[in-house]
Amino acid sequence: MKLAMKYIILYVNDFEKTMHFYKDILGLTVKMQQGTYVEFDTGSTTLSINTRQSAKEEIGLDVPDSSSSTQTFEVGFVVEDVPAAIDKLRSQGISIIKEPVTKPWGQTVAYIADPDGHYIEICTSIE
Repeated sequence: MKLAMKYIILYVNDFEKTMHFYKDILGLTVKMQQGTYVEFDTGSTTLSINTRQSAKEEIGLDVPDSSSSTQTFEVGFVVEDVPAAIDKLRSQGISIIKEPVTKPWGQTVAYIADPDGHYIEICTSIE
C-alpha cells in the first residue's frame, strides 16, 4: 500500500475567528468552501478547517467540544525568511510561542498557535 498525504482537517470552535486567522493573517488562499468546511491552498497538501459541531453532526465523529490543553501534533509552513515572517505576524497581533532559532541541522524554526491552540511551526526548508 502506498499512501500519499492529501489533506489535514483541523476541527475548530470559532469558525469566523479561525477563518480570519488562516485567510487574512496567514494569507492562505481558499480553494473551496462548503458551509463551515474550508480548504486552503498550501501546495501539495491541503489544509482544511471545519467546526467541531459540524464534524459531530455531519460526519458522526466523536470530536471533543474544545481543544486539548496538550497538543499532539503541529502544522508546519515553510518560508524563506523566518524572522521576517515572525515580525510580520507579531505586527498583526499574533503571539509568538517560540522565537526563531537555528537548529543544529541548519533549519530555522519558530512557533505560533491558531485560535484553537493548534501549534504552527514557521520554518525554513530542510534540504
